[in-house]
Amino acid sequence: MGPKKTAAAVAGERKKEKVTLEMKKEIIRKHDGGMRVTDIAREYGRNPSTIGTILKMREKILATDAAKGVTRIVKNRPAVLEEVEKLLLIWIEEKQRAGDTVSEAVICEKAKALHADLIREQPGTSGEPEVFKASRGWFERFKTRSGIHSVVRHGEAASSDVPAAEDFAAEFLEVVKTEGYVPQQVFNCDETGLFWKRMPKRTFITQEEAKLPGHKPMKDRLTLLFCANASGDLKIKPLLVYHSENPRAFKRHKIDKERLSVMWRSNSKAWVTRVLFVDWVNLAFGPAVKQYLLDNDLPLKALLLMDNAPAHPKGLEVDLLEEFSFINIMFLPPNTTPLLQPMDQQVIANFKKLYTKELFRRCFEVTDCTTITLREFWKDHFDIVTCLKMITTAWNGISQRNLNCAWRSLCPDCVAPSDSDAPESTVVQDNVALGRTMGLEVTEEDVCELVEEHDDELTTVELVELQAEAAQEQASLEEEEATEERLSSEKLRDICLKWKEVQTFAEQHHPEKHVAHDVGNIFDTRVMNIPLPLFGLCMAAAGSLLTWAARSSCWRGEERRSYGQQGPVLRDALALRCR
Repeated sequence: MGPKKTAAAVAGERKKEKVTLEMKKEIIRKHDGGMRVTDIAREYGRNPSTIGTILKMREKILATDAAKGVTRIVKNRPAVLEEVEKLLLIWIEEKQRAGDTVSEAVICEKAKALHADLIREQPGTSGEPEVFKASRGWFERFKTRSGIHSVVRHGEAASSDVPAAEDFAAEFLEVVKTEGYVPQQVFNCDETGLFWKRMPKRTFITQEEAKLPGHKPMKDRLTLLFCANASGDLKIKPLLVYHSENPRAFKRHKIDKERLSVMWRSNSKAWVTRVLFVDWVNLAFGPAVKQYLLDNDLPLKALLLMDNAPAHPKGLEVDLLEEFSFINIMFLPPNTTPLLQPMDQQVIANFKKLYTKELFRRCFEVTDCTTITLREFWKDHFDIVTCLKMITTAWNGISQRNLNCAWRSLCPDCVAPSDSDAPESTVVQDNVALGRTMGLEVTEEDVCELVEEHDDELTTVELVELQAEAAQEQASLEEEEATEERLSSEKLRDICLKWKEVQTFAEQHHPEKHVAHDVGNIFDTRVMNIPLPLFGLCMAAAGSLLTWAARSSCWRGEERRSYGQQGPVLRDALALRCR
């Protein structure tokens, strides 16, 4: 009888790497590829019976889809829990994007609410509802699977922190005075969501759409980043993030994105990310501020104030281009943005009221000046291009006084004295009047509610739709790319045929046929057999042919000079295109 093994030795033998979902799928793929069960078992250090069990559960394993961000699934878990975690991750990202704090208690409550909603929506559910406790153990495992440690705060999420806001306001004022900033040099930026195709709830358009199955256009959302200085006389080009890089309306209207009044960017969730934010700072904010300071003979320095949302990197100064090193950054403390952030002091709210006013105005013009009905306009003519024009009008409508007064809570010294205390014209009342002109049942409360809805937390149904739309958008993009590739191939074939015509013509008319033949062969080998972009191929063909023609002795002098001038130009174009 051999020596007894110690408890530690036994524990060491039993301690094996857990079989993850990805590992199970990998085992199935290897078996499908012809690898024997015993060889797979040896590779993974498992018993052949374990491998056999995995292969028997093949269909179920392959049908399992881990939530994005979830790195491993050890046990076969109910599909509804997988869906809960997928939606919960989207919700957490939404809260994080808005700069909100989330705690263990808040996440667990949201998880239970999502689970209850999903169970309720399942067909054929009867009897006692399935209980999901969202226990501490589940939460710890969810953190491990998804890696959300950095966004979780212990305890209840804090409300607005008044003492911290007061302390920061004093600190900010001291920085402004010490560094000698004037209101023209101090900036604030903030993001906001916009349901660009949404009407007040009680209008017939909203009620009709609610009855339709599938995607609701009124839930189509984009994100805007606004920025202006404290004096209110410089508005920076807004950043707009949409879920589609090239909406169909862009192709229909032949839109050049570089000439838009917004900086157009996209991702599947239409959120401002760190990369997009840094891009905006270097391409829109920095150049505009530098030019403004130079034009107004102001010292080349600026202060950008923003909240601590994840898209706003703490080390932003490192990401700035060298020419914008004059920009300094300050962050608002957590849970102080509702109290201090200038853009939150009726600037963004007024933008949304003006956007709604512009929406009503366009609806009124269409119904009053054309034969198009409101329903037809809403369904067939109101697209993202129209939305962009309305965003521009609404942002231009924000007055300098509005932007300046927004700094009153944070920096009273920045606010210029007013000649009159009379309030600005009430945009809400204008909206109500326009709505009633079109026969819409709209009240002031409806308009204010609509403005607030743009920042509402997403419901379970909306989270599910957001997830589905992201997948659908990806599939649509892949389909469009495939179509564009096919079109390019067709054009490429046409170019090849035309090149053959040119080659045949040159060989027939050039006095030294063998030279023409050799040049054609060189071009075929070095250009036609390389998968260059379509434009590059055209330039290569034209440039090479014209350069060769310029050196040939059979052409007349004026033709030779013309070819000699055009050849290098085309070659340069090719070089730029193919870098």
